[in-house]
Amino acid sequence: MKRVRTGSDRLLLGAFGLAVLLTLLLIMVPVADAIWLSFFKAESFVSAKTWVGAANYSRVLSDASFWHAFRVGTVFALLAIVGQVILGIGFALLLNEQFPGRPIVRGITVLPYLLPTVVVTVIFQWLLDGSLGLFTVWAQDVGLGRPAWFENPTSAMTILVAVSVWTWTPFVTVCFLAALQTIPASLYEAARVDGANAWMRFWHVTLPMLAPMLTVTVLLRSIWMFNKFDVVWLLTKGGPLNATEHLPVLAYRRAFSEFDVGGGATVATLSFLVLTVLIIVYFRYFPLDQKEPS
Repeated sequence: MKRVRTGSDRLLLGAFGLAVLLTLLLIMVPVADAIWLSFFKAESFVSAKTWVGAANYSRVLSDASFWHAFRVGTVFALLAIVGQVILGIGFALLLNEQFPGRPIVRGITVLPYLLPTVVVTVIFQWLLDGSLGLFTVWAQDVGLGRPAWFENPTSAMTILVAVSVWTWTPFVTVCFLAALQTIPASLYEAARVDGANAWMRFWHVTLPMLAPMLTVTVLLRSIWMFNKFDVVWLLTKGGPLNATEHLPVLAYRRAFSEFDVGGGATVATLSFLVLTVLIIVYFRYFPLDQKEPS
């Protein structure tokens, strides 16, 4: 018997088709165009293009700046993700407890994530200003002199990681808080009956139940942090001396500062391929269908 489509069915099909069309136009087409552009030599997006085949890839892969940017991006992403996950789980555990004013505290916790990136970077630039910055004045008051916040490679990377952790820890906190609220209270009661202390309950009950959310969160944060451009560019522009230049900044500099659009597209394509391989490996060793504790 043939099923008759109702108005709601046609509406859902139309919405699905629109979503597919927007995905193709806004994501797949630019990605395909960037990959195609990586096989050409061009000084701008509108200038004449010369086919060079895999020459761009050979040139980029043999360039030490590419591997330097790859190492910088890996270190930046790893440090930021570790900080976000550790603090996110800790804040989620605290916010999951009962205490006066909990709804207000939960709302305040999300505020850093709601701020635009430009606003966040301007705030931290003001706090770390070499002459009038609040942190600079405090450092001078306690006898530390004038810190070279952005002139030292280590401090510049530390600032980038700290700003990233401050900004995106609320997202991780909300994810883990939602997961914590799905854990049956009976599991904790059974653990208490068995004599498990707080640490044992966290290790044997909470953490295994958070494993699926942890897998997804780490994956999302890895993709976003490895591709994070705005914070790095607005705060350090890859300096000092390219010490904080990762692949997105390198691709931007190649395309728009050195007028090597093909080289910039090649860096972006290689970054895309690296993330694709890492995602495949990640899901191979950390599948989503992990078994819950019995």
